[in-house]
Amino acid sequence: MVSTFMGLETSKRALSVAQSALYTTGHNVANANTPGYSRQRVNLTPTDGFPTPGMNSPRVPGQLGTGVEAGSVQRIRDSFLDAQYRSQNSKIGYYASLSESLTKMEEILNDPSESGLLNTMSKFWNALEDLTTNTDNAGARAVVASSGTAVAETLNYYYNALTSVQEDIRYQIGVEESGINTIISNIQRINEDISKVEPHGFIPNDLYDERDVLVDQLSQLVNVKVSAVFPDKYGIADKAVASGLYNIELIQEDGSSYMPPINLISVNHTGLVGTEKIEVQTDKATGAVSGVKIGDTTLYEYKFSGTLAGVIESAGYVNKNANGQLLDAKNQVITDPDASAVVLGKYPDMLQKLNNMTEAFVSEFNRVHKQGYVLGDNPTQGGDFFEITPGKNAAETIRVNADIIKDPSLIAAGGKSGASGDNENAHNLAVIKSKNFNDYEDDDSTTSSSLASKGLNGTFDAYYSGIIGNLGVDSASAQKDYSNATILATSVDKNRQSVSAVSLDEEMTDMIKFQQAYNASARMVTLVDEMLDKIINGMGTVGR
Repeated sequence: MVSTFMGLETSKRALSVAQSALYTTGHNVANANTPGYSRQRVNLTPTDGFPTPGMNSPRVPGQLGTGVEAGSVQRIRDSFLDAQYRSQNSKIGYYASLSESLTKMEEILNDPSESGLLNTMSKFWNALEDLTTNTDNAGARAVVASSGTAVAETLNYYYNALTSVQEDIRYQIGVEESGINTIISNIQRINEDISKVEPHGFIPNDLYDERDVLVDQLSQLVNVKVSAVFPDKYGIADKAVASGLYNIELIQEDGSSYMPPINLISVNHTGLVGTEKIEVQTDKATGAVSGVKIGDTTLYEYKFSGTLAGVIESAGYVNKNANGQLLDAKNQVITDPDASAVVLGKYPDMLQKLNNMTEAFVSEFNRVHKQGYVLGDNPTQGGDFFEITPGKNAAETIRVNADIIKDPSLIAAGGKSGASGDNENAHNLAVIKSKNFNDYEDDDSTTSSSLASKGLNGTFDAYYSGIIGNLGVDSASAQKDYSNATILATSVDKNRQSVSAVSLDEEMTDMIKFQQAYNASARMVTLVDEMLDKIINGMGTVGR
């Protein structure tokens, strides 16, 4: 037999569930503009029917429904879209840092422009051409000296400015390292909080959201793989609703794992294991990155994408193989223990090209200049036109000989004497403009074989134009890749937001629906109360 008060209990459950649903809707509305918040819903499940099967079950036709209950409060999230977004986010971080570094390099070199090296060199070559027709003109000689100084100062500026930006990027490496370790610590802290709540059967949705925001931030710095782990002690029945603890693994740019796997945050069936900090190691001699240490593993090849990989590639890193052995410029293992480390990267590569180019040019120009004769009645051969500080970088220290600046007559324009009409060596100096690096000669008048090994080819102007052209291509490519990664990440994020974000229109619809459900349940309580009143106060009064 059905209980007299059964309808009251059913209505009471409906009131409670509608109230919980309204509170959850209000929580969604309150967090509509909260970054990273995922909308939540109450999962409603009908309670067991009456009567339950058994030997003593009352004999009634069929089963009567007993109402509804709130099974769980679940956040709406798609882990597949999260994984897609984080994969693209690491590419955004990598290409953004690379594009920014190359853009700064372009701004420094600033060619072609009036203040660039190409234009400065053009003025220098023109000054030498003028000198061939006016070898005894003091003004023409002064112009050669001043235009040569402009060439030297331009190269000095390029080197110093590039080095300054390189130092800023190296400082940024430390900032990114600190940021990664801070995020790892914060995720671990939230993991610990979740591990204290989930075993009791509760679903800490807001903690899940806070943790996912941090994982999104981490994915821009390095490429990571997130795995949800439920330790044995949890005993959670509905794992589709709970998120568990996050095990976060550092992976390569192609999505593959390192062997053995490198975990930034480790979780297994027993629970939280611990975290591993990232430590960027630097070479004391060069200041370049020499390795990235994570726990007991040190990486010498930086294939984990993200902002950290981008700034390392820009600032420079020591060329090593996966085993940590030093490699030369041709990626051959260096066996000489006294050999210097080879530093690769965008800025080291550009600085090296400037130094090689400057050193070769100065060597050839001085060689030709010393074969000529200075202006005067007594034939005297010229000295060095340009000077470079021994043991220092050529582009950093190139300058015009101070004696020539004081006395431009020391410019060796003559080929056989210092006579005013002798312009043979001035012509030889001007011809260097169209001379290939392969035709440069050393002091022994033999072809310099070392120039080819440094990648120097073509004329000075053509080689430098090639440097600028390649820089433009690299910068444009990085910007395009950054744009493409941003478009893909934005597309995935829109899909993710369509699933997880709060729609006020939808919440208002739910609010009205649950409000009406609450009102109807309250009306049902009133109806049952009236029925009970009739039974209690209206029945059995006949004959009184």
